[in-house]
Amino acid sequence: MKKLLCLTALLLPLSATTQALTKVSMCVFDPIGKSGPAAQVMRDFKLDSVSWGVEIQDEFFDDEWKAIEKFKAGGCDIVNMLDFRASEFNKFTGSIRAVGSLRNYDEMGVVLKTMTSPAAAKLMREGDYEVIALMPAGGIYVFTRDKTLIQPDQFKGKTAAVVEKVPENDYLASKHGIIGKPMAIFDTFQAFNKGEVDLVAGPAVVFEPFELSKGTAGNGGVYADPITFITMQTVARWNKLPEGFGQKSRDRSMEKYVNYVKLVQDPEKTIPSDLWIKVPKDVYDYWDNSFRESRAELAKQGVYDERTLKLMKKVRCKDATRKECSDGGPES
Repeated sequence: MKKLLCLTALLLPLSATTQALTKVSMCVFDPIGKSGPAAQVMRDFKLDSVSWGVEIQDEFFDDEWKAIEKFKAGGCDIVNMLDFRASEFNKFTGSIRAVGSLRNYDEMGVVLKTMTSPAAAKLMREGDYEVIALMPAGGIYVFTRDKTLIQPDQFKGKTAAVVEKVPENDYLASKHGIIGKPMAIFDTFQAFNKGEVDLVAGPAVVFEPFELSKGTAGNGGVYADPITFITMQTVARWNKLPEGFGQKSRDRSMEKYVNYVKLVQDPEKTIPSDLWIKVPKDVYDYWDNSFRESRAELAKQGVYDERTLKLMKKVRCKDATRKECSDGGPES
């Protein structure tokens, strides 16, 4: 009897804790499916949430728009998405993807640490929504069917499959004389492999599952310098969660930052070394300056948040040799 009473005493707090959990639903997006890196990260998030008083019921999507639309319709309380979609809910965090704004994961780490700090908590909420996690989704590389395309003027008239409903795509394509063909994420890689377009952009993690070796076969390749670094962001209806949940979640995402970087960097090793295209310094400098001009213009158009651009410039300018840090040009 004494043992039974002791066992009951141990179980009662556990039962009470379980009953006290706030129950919410989450739409989980990963273009690769349940085995993809984003899906794994969100499963870890689900486990962590229990210790913060929340029980999550998840549903997986390989179509980002379907996940977001269900979230907007009230079908789930939490959803993860790439930052160019997150701008709809929070332009400050959604502007991390600004073209050419970050050059490596160290710079991204500094930016995310600043954004996820308690001092920036008020910027994580816009209306009913709160960004409760920020994590790297990878550098965005341009894949080409013709590795001889190096000089900027060689890209004029070439076709590129671009992700639909990304506001800066039309501007960037037009500026550089490229014919952009908007389509769903899945379709961009299929169009590239079939030879329907000359160029496509994506993180290294898509190379194997989407068989981009088909599109780069022959004379194709991958430009070694990412045109931008993007994030995966988790957005929630903050009033569905216990107070303080968002900050705990953001803190945890930064604690695991190094692990998340490894998840997106490891796939880079699956791309054969002979496919990487090294861009000459003068060409790199051209694109660096052009992207700077584009960020400034897109900020004027309201596509990018100027506060985010200034933060990222401050991080880049830790390298004081950069021309943009002393020439008095646009703060982008």
